Amino acid sequence: MVKSIKPNQVDQNQTQTTKWRLTPGYLHPGCTDFESAHILLGRFLTDRTSANPLSEKELFASDGIFEWGHEKPLEKVINSRADLEFLLLHPNLLRKSITIIEPWSHVGINTLNEEVRASKNVAYIAQKVADMDSILFPVWSTGIIDPELVAGVISSSYAVVVEGGDPSVYDASTWTSPACPREDMFALVEKLLISRSPTSAPAIFICVGHQLAAQCHIRLIQRAVKEVLGTTSLERDSQSKALNSLQEVVERIATMGQTLQVKKRDGRKVADSWNDEHFAVTRNESKEVGERVLLPYQSPDAKAVGIPWELIHAHDVTSDAHEGVIDTTIQYEREISISMFHSDEVNEEAILFANWAYRSIHDAIVPYRHIIASSPLSWLIQLPDSVEILCSTAIEQEIVTECSATCINYKDFETKKIRRSFTCQFHPELLSDLRAIGYREAPDYSMLKADDGVRLFIRLLYAGMNE
Repeated sequence: MVKSIKPNQVDQNQTQTTKWRLTPGYLHPGCTDFESAHILLGRFLTDRTSANPLSEKELFASDGIFEWGHEKPLEKVINSRADLEFLLLHPNLLRKSITIIEPWSHVGINTLNEEVRASKNVAYIAQKVADMDSILFPVWSTGIIDPELVAGVISSSYAVVVEGGDPSVYDASTWTSPACPREDMFALVEKLLISRSPTSAPAIFICVGHQLAAQCHIRLIQRAVKEVLGTTSLERDSQSKALNSLQEVVERIATMGQTLQVKKRDGRKVADSWNDEHFAVTRNESKEVGERVLLPYQSPDAKAVGIPWELIHAHDVTSDAHEGVIDTTIQYEREISISMFHSDEVNEEAILFANWAYRSIHDAIVPYRHIIASSPLSWLIQLPDSVEILCSTAIEQEIVTECSATCINYKDFETKKIRRSFTCQFHPELLSDLRAIGYREAPDYSMLKADDGVRLFIRLLYAGMNE
């Protein structure tokens, strides 16, 4: 019989770092490293029928419980600054693990009235497929601690997964955990968005994570506008060419942001400008729960929807220039079914705007990057180059969520190489029953291999680790 326990029922003595495994890997201890994990992820994706190359060792505890902090392999939970500092003293633990950030104690309540703690599914899938350990950072109970320190530490892992949660990004009052108010989540996600470097982990933002990323794109662009316009001079910019170029660009961005409206298909005007709380994220026209088929994203008709043509054109260029994994998967594989579990959605207009703004800032920096690199504006170099909407979902042929996933692109100024992170409104880690592993029977390797959502999650991990 499968058993589960609530997060607050976990024996705290079992979450101490003294109980953490120091040898990576659980199914084959000491045999897991970046190369072997990457090979096993690739093997999983080659087909839907091949046998499990790993041990069939049980991942549930002997008492049938699969819960964070209860027993191995889910013993690694960051509950304090001391735990974070322990990781600094044992960097190999991070380098050979996935880091999972929980904004909330669960991602929602399913039809069986179960709180769905989807982070356990991420950990189970990674361990079962490639013997990749996971480290949980439950910020809803622990707090962010220190965004600068946290982002720097966790970015050395295989990947960072920001999970979903129950609160609404546009409503601060719904973030009721005193340990982690909404502003703290914004600070952490902003830091993650500008921490993607040649040596950092890819990030996968799921559901509320996807929505937080959207809001933080707008916040970062607003910060860029404010700081560039507030700068009076730059060293070694004797004729002010670099500053003038940047200021002209951000003035256009500010004008667009202050006038761009967001309208929904049901007739609601939810935002008059980028200063509105609902500009990036708002209530969806209808709640989406259950399996949906992913559809390729189609650019809107500028005249029909009233979105400025330059935003749509910039996105078309981004879409043509970059490969976003999910869009390619939809194009070349069979029909992709995934699990939706949300009431809010990211607004199409906000992502089209963010993509155009990022591209504009990036292009303005290119000829003057040697000046910007040694100035107080150097953080602009860490911004994404672009962000692409990859897919949509529909009910009875009517689009319900235009922006169901995005690819965040980072183009290196010198090598021109592209690094990517991903966001998705859907839950690729949840199977069709929308149950957390621990409440449901443990899926075997063949079941995971046949599931579209799991395959998509593994494909994002595989692609991100390539970079």
